[in-house]
Amino acid sequence: MPSYELYIGGRWLPPAGGERFPTYNPFTQEPWAIISQAETADVNAAIAIARDTFNQTWSRTTGYERAKLLFRLADLTEKSAERIGRLETTDNGKIIRETTSQVIFLARMFRFYAGYADKIWGRVIPLDRPDVFDYATMDPLGVIGIITAWNSPMALLGNKLAAALAAGNTVVVKPSEHASVTTLEFCKLMEEAGFPAGVFNVVTGDVRTGQALASAEGLDKISFTGSGAGGRAIASAAGRTLTPVILELGGKSPNIIFSDADLDKATTGAFAGIFGATGQTCVAGSRLLVQRPIYEEVASRLAKRAATIRLGNPLDKTTEMGTAANEPQFDRIMGFIEQAKSEGATLVAGGARATGGDLGRGLFVQPTIFKDVRNEMRLAQEEIFGPVLSIIPFDSEDEAIAIGNDTRYGLASGIWTRDVNRVHRVARALRTGMVWVNTYRAVAAQIPFGGVKDSGYGRERGQEGLMEFLTTKNVMINFSDAERDPFAVQT
Repeated sequence: MPSYELYIGGRWLPPAGGERFPTYNPFTQEPWAIISQAETADVNAAIAIARDTFNQTWSRTTGYERAKLLFRLADLTEKSAERIGRLETTDNGKIIRETTSQVIFLARMFRFYAGYADKIWGRVIPLDRPDVFDYATMDPLGVIGIITAWNSPMALLGNKLAAALAAGNTVVVKPSEHASVTTLEFCKLMEEAGFPAGVFNVVTGDVRTGQALASAEGLDKISFTGSGAGGRAIASAAGRTLTPVILELGGKSPNIIFSDADLDKATTGAFAGIFGATGQTCVAGSRLLVQRPIYEEVASRLAKRAATIRLGNPLDKTTEMGTAANEPQFDRIMGFIEQAKSEGATLVAGGARATGGDLGRGLFVQPTIFKDVRNEMRLAQEEIFGPVLSIIPFDSEDEAIAIGNDTRYGLASGIWTRDVNRVHRVARALRTGMVWVNTYRAVAAQIPFGGVKDSGYGRERGQEGLMEFLTTKNVMINFSDAERDPFAVQT
């Protein structure tokens, strides 16, 4: 069984308190790796080394050199996609096809931001005085704290790390205690790519480690992905030191099918939108809003398809849906399902633990669909983070918009229609950070991603993601020889 120490300043170091814990394979429910529990002293040591590296080395590295390192890292990441994908599948139960493709997309993120690294330009600002020259620069923030979740460790790391490095920052990463292995293995790729020791540091552990990182005084920004409760705790702790944060939190995303939609395309997209990644994704289309004339047909199609989805070993490339990522999450999903049965929703597919065959002791949840869901039900209002779909009927476009916005979340949404005018009306009216039209869960390195309301704030990916890790510095130069009254209004 592999055992991992902390990665600080380019060295593998034991945790200060000597505490370690096992991480479990959710398919076999057997421990398969040993992870170190970082103490506050370890976190502070990692931040101090990251700061020293930033001051002495990384801040003096040109954008051109940073770009070369990122391109090299992208190549190494792509070559390691299958190996890292297998490790991630073993750690969190996501099917191998998705974890491997996410590692390949991670390489795409590095290449995208590598292209920006030597093009971070300032600007000259013309003023009202001819004897003053003014310019603004875009500078790296310094040391970034990165905290990722267990559902997609590599993808979430890439959303943050690529932009942070391209901008010229050093980082301290804290992965989820439920899925730390791939982040630790990634340290080896950083070394092989040639990044200076101390640019990339990893401290593992449970919520205590996250609290220590969020509360630390030596960070210039924190980027967090996780639950709303976790985001509030991070923001509260960071607020005490005035450390700014990026919060990428949960969602209860409305996926809206109008009666004029291509039903084959729409039902396929709706199915993938909730059962892809076992529903353990913040953008899951967990609320399916269907216009009443096609409501029963859509529900019937989805129920029939759900009954045929292939569950099995996540490492098997023919498996379509894997396990819940860990036992607490499995219990949470099953609790929501049981409560929904008593709320008056109609169960049309699944609704229980999946067992038998080659499923063994795996934490499998049957693909579950409820129809006749009212939007005020807990099932429709709270993020389940599992393969559970609520189908809600609507009559008019205005009603669909009202139901879609009637949630405290605002991360993603989907629209399925052939009416281009409706596309623009509904997309404008939905209060979400991302709107997909006639597709769902599609990603690209170039587009900004993030939410509003309880789904968080800040943006990842795209040019906006880069700007999150930069700060503006203004320089004003007076080259006049004339004396000026120091108490006069300066214009």
